[in-house]
Amino acid sequence: MAPQTVVYVIDDDASVRKSLERLIRSVGLAVETFACARDFLALTPPDLPACLLLDIEMPEITGLELQEKLTALNRSIPIVFITGFGNVPKSVQAMKAGAFDFLEKPFETATLLEVVDRAINHDMQVRQQNHELAVIKKRSESLTHRERDVFELVVAGMLNKQAAFQLGITEKTIKVHRARIMQKMGAQSLAELVRLAERLK
Repeated sequence: MAPQTVVYVIDDDASVRKSLERLIRSVGLAVETFACARDFLALTPPDLPACLLLDIEMPEITGLELQEKLTALNRSIPIVFITGFGNVPKSVQAMKAGAFDFLEKPFETATLLEVVDRAINHDMQVRQQNHELAVIKKRSESLTHRERDVFELVVAGMLNKQAAFQLGITEKTIKVHRARIMQKMGAQSLAELVRLAERLK
């Protein structure tokens, strides 16, 4: 696992925080612990792949309330809820709201580390996908108004002749626009151009 990752732990029980911190550090991961959700919300997180180990039952702001707040703030991070006996219905509620996983106390250390590993890898993939999408969007924004018209017709499956008729221009002009679109979008084939268009939806 890449060293440039961080695991956040939020639990109001100091002994739980300490044991989780020790465990996570033992496998070479950076970890930051918080006694309450409010302290975590005050943090400006570094732009690193991460995951959040979150106690579901806490005073002031509960784990579920923090999950709602993070969603409202558009702060995307895989959340692994730590739940005590009898909190399974709440955990199901958390999963429906987008939590990555939940662990019921007492849990095996190996299970916790495996879930943390999966959560961080998931965050890495999401970040990579977001980066790729941002690149595609930037490329599409470089298209002229006419190129965008041609782009939409071509990826919808229209032949050059049909697109030319619809736009009231010559087939030769369509071919010129099409070549520029392929170049600007970084597409090597029509199939790749269609895939890029799908990602923009």
